[in-house]
Amino acid sequence: VQLQASGGGLVQAGGSLRLSCAVSGPIVSRNAMRWYRQAPGKQREEVASITKGGYGNYLDSVEGRFTISRDDAKNMVYLQMNSLKAEDTGVYYCHVNYLGVDRWGQGTLVTVSS
Repeated sequence: VQLQASGGGLVQAGGSLRLSCAVSGPIVSRNAMRWYRQAPGKQREEVASITKGGYGNYLDSVEGRFTISRDDAKNMVYLQMNSLKAEDTGVYYCHVNYLGVDRWGQGTLVTVSS
């Protein structure tokens, strides 16, 4: 299984971005999918997850601003990010634990200018 994240870029504070994660197999509906981020000098943290049942969970600091979703037919996972803040800056990774092995996308850089 391979994951490829895209959609990052430079945006002003208050703006929006939509990240996409393309998954190489039909697994998004059968596994919890997650987005993580890593800010410069900080540890990687989980930002959002979507359960097999389609329920989203969020880091407190992004609750109400970010929305995770998926398209089972396209094997895609998305992260819609609104009202972006400078502290949202970082490299964003999509993740799945598939058959007991952590799989990571290559990361996409999000830079929010204040």
